[in-house]
Amino acid sequence: MAVKRILTFGETTLERVSKKVDKIDGETMELIRDMKDTLMVSPGIGLAAPQIGVLKKVIYINFKDDETEFFLINPKINAKSGSIRDAEGCLSYPNYEGIVDRPKKVTVTGIDEKGKAVVLEGEGLLARALCHEIDHLDGVLYTKRARKVYMLEE
Repeated sequence: MAVKRILTFGETTLERVSKKVDKIDGETMELIRDMKDTLMVSPGIGLAAPQIGVLKKVIYINFKDDETEFFLINPKINAKSGSIRDAEGCLSYPNYEGIVDRPKKVTVTGIDEKGKAVVLEGEGLLARALCHEIDHLDGVLYTKRARKVYMLEE
């Protein structure tokens, strides 16, 4: 378990496609612990394995509200509906935000850290976070989807 350095915009690992996780072993569990440790000391609500330099299809979302927290391995968006335009940021592109169109609602499948099949329906911020983190697994940063990217005021 360790807090890992979050890769930032311009590092080529962020633009690469992640590999499917074939089995949940000790290495996968260590990755999960590292992702949790890293996100918990960060200002974000989601983290994808490529952001800490590991090209595996694992995401972690934690709204830090004692309600919304989960890992999802090999996530896939199966359905989406509606559209909403909103500001979006990324731990890999600190001090910037962008205006991004995302689905209002998504259905995502994958497996949890125990290997159990999961179907998640996300709406609003959860749908946005799922899409954002799954994009990371495909090597896509939100800046490629943004209508406009701007620096945040200090």
